[in-house]
Amino acid sequence: EQYEAVRDLYFDAEKDQLEGRKEIDTRKLMYEYQWIDLKQAAFMRNRVSYFHDSARYGEDAQVFYYPTGRFLPVTKRKDFIIRDWVNVYPDTLAWISDFSYSFNEPRAKHYFWHPAYDNYPVVGVTWKQAYAFCIWRTEMMNKALLRMGEATVHDYRLPTEAEWEYAARGGYTAGMYPWGSYDTRSREGCFVANFKPMRGRYAEDGGVTTMPVDHFEPNEYGLYNMAGNVAEWTCSAYDESSYMFTHDLNPDYQYNARPDEPPSMKRKVIRGGSWKDVAFYLQVGTRAFEYQDSAKTFVGFRCVRSCMFGGEIQ
Repeated sequence: EQYEAVRDLYFDAEKDQLEGRKEIDTRKLMYEYQWIDLKQAAFMRNRVSYFHDSARYGEDAQVFYYPTGRFLPVTKRKDFIIRDWVNVYPDTLAWISDFSYSFNEPRAKHYFWHPAYDNYPVVGVTWKQAYAFCIWRTEMMNKALLRMGEATVHDYRLPTEAEWEYAARGGYTAGMYPWGSYDTRSREGCFVANFKPMRGRYAEDGGVTTMPVDHFEPNEYGLYNMAGNVAEWTCSAYDESSYMFTHDLNPDYQYNARPDEPPSMKRKVIRGGSWKDVAFYLQVGTRAFEYQDSAKTFVGFRCVRSCMFGGEIQ
């Protein structure tokens, strides 16, 4: 059975193989993941069954009755466990589909596997793939910690939009860019990030498309590429007016769009600008978005994890 399962992952020898090479059909490499939707569980209508003695319901009870006679369904933990599946491999054709009338076949063939690109940012992943990777990484980390008899840690996740901007500023409050100034050049006249200075001048900063992640200096927090190279997914949903209604403590706006919902509900905030963007998109306060099911050659991601501490912030 295991042999048959592995063999099924390869392209068909008679129809799909190129020059007889045995290659895995990456479309079949799927990852199933799950998480608990705490925001839905926290709604008052879903919490009502926990405000009272659970013995009143019985194991098979389906509703809770108020003294007035009104009733609500009893929610269970399984109602908030969300399951989904994603392809584990990036979109290898993104380098071609993103740019019409442009010769990018070499990157399409080699970017995602060749050792020469080991130190380059990941691209070609959807928001859902980035989200799933964080769940997978958390699972691997906590399993390793438990094997060593240590306590588990906070989940890896995508940063909120506010967290991303805080990290990008690197302690500065006034500068337009992560390096704390209003200019994209150093004192010596060199560009300090990977972006498009002007139309057709991609190579003027030292790279045509993506560049090694440590090519430019980090910001004051030691973080590389908080501006340029590739834009980054955040966990925040995009809304033009979200600054007006989000809380002033850890502001965030999230929405898990279903596949059948309109595209406007699937917009996720991206930050930082990329190698194909002009300097405006590199500013720490500039907002942009992409759709959660789209994979682009100019959008990547980084994981964050909440700090585990019990004292005051110094």
